[in-house]
Order: sequence, then C-alpha cells, then structure tokens
Amino acid sequence: MDTPATGLTFRDATDGDVDALVALVESAYRGDSSRAGWTTEADILEGQRTDPEGVLEVVKSPDSRLLTVEQDGRIVACCQLEHRGDHAYFGMFAVSPSLQGAGLGKAVLAEAERQARRSWGATEMHMTVISVRDDLIAWYERRGYRRTGRTSPFPYGDERFGIPQRDDLEFELLVKELA
Repeated sequence: MDTPATGLTFRDATDGDVDALVALVESAYRGDSSRAGWTTEADILEGQRTDPEGVLEVVKSPDSRLLTVEQDGRIVACCQLEHRGDHAYFGMFAVSPSLQGAGLGKAVLAEAERQARRSWGATEMHMTVISVRDDLIAWYERRGYRRTGRTSPFPYGDERFGIPQRDDLEFELLVKELA
C-alpha cells in the first residue's frame, strides 16, 4: 500500500502551476475544506491566504523556488525556498488536507532542507509562524526547529494575508541549523 510520503515527485513550479498551487494553499489554510487537516487557520483568519500574483512572484523570483510535490500526477504539496545569504527561508508550505497526518509534510520539509543545503550551501533554515499556532510550532520543534522569541507584526489591514479574527497575531521566527 502506498503511503502519502511515497511515490512523490519534487520539481520547481512553473507558470502553469499557479492556479493549482493557489487552490492547494487555500484548501490547506482557509475555509471549511481546511478543517479536514490540522493546519487550518480558519479560526484565526478569514479571507485569502495567497493569490495568483503572489504565487507567480515566487515562481519568477531569481532567489526563490516554489518546490512543487506531485503524487500520481496531482499536486499534493508545495513550499517556498528563498536564498537569503547563509540561510534559506521556508514559507508557503501547504499539504493537501486529505493527506495531512501521514508523513507527507515531514518528507517535504526534509527535502526542502536538503535542497537548501545542496543548492545554496545554506547553513540554517528560517521560517516565520503565527505565534498563536502552538500545535504547528510544536510540530516544527519536533523536527529540530527552535523558537527564537524574535517576532514581527502581523500585517493587519492588508487583506492579501487574510482577515484576522483576533487582535494578538504576530509572527515568530523559527530557526534550524542544517547539518
């Protein structure tokens, strides 16, 4: 029996993937469909998580890659990798809600770390996570990421990032040394 973490194809996104990637990211974080998985932000943010322009910007950026993960010819996960000097930034991470909890996210994160080391010689991976997402932060901590206590403000008023349902949102920087 195939598990979600096997039979995966990793590749860089193309312009033709943009609509499918927007749909994937939205399904993983927003609305009722996101509640099928455990990464939903539906209780803290409404509105959009991303849009075609934002995804295309990542696809076209010379310092970024949008790693796209396919299984059986269908896009099931993605993540952004951005080269930032001695470290890489990890973002726009999404796994199809119906496949969450079976190891696919772990496989994608491990491949992203491997590619950041191999492609850019990155010695650390950085990411920002909404600080009230305790379950998600704990998941990253189990994979070697550490909380730094360094925070940045949530972009209240910019609906491109969603419509906050609470007033205490901020991003916390998580860091992992890459061996």
